[in-house]
Amino acid sequence: MRSVTFKIEGMHCNACASRIKTLAENLPGVQTVSVSFEQAKARILFDPQSVSEERFAALVNDAGFRVVGQE
Repeated sequence: MRSVTFKIEGMHCNACASRIKTLAENLPGVQTVSVSFEQAKARILFDPQSVSEERFAALVNDAGFRVVGQE
């Protein structure tokens, strides 16, 4: 398992964070997701054999938000 925290722009409320969380939880290989509107971050624990960081970033960007970096 691998854990990555992404910085995300474009979230305007907790509903935005919830949308990102729901979308990410449906990716294969994702074990846990936590998204904070207040901190503008998403933390994802995933199996790198099943899903990549790039796939998560593309999912977020396709949903209308922007991944602007990692911690």
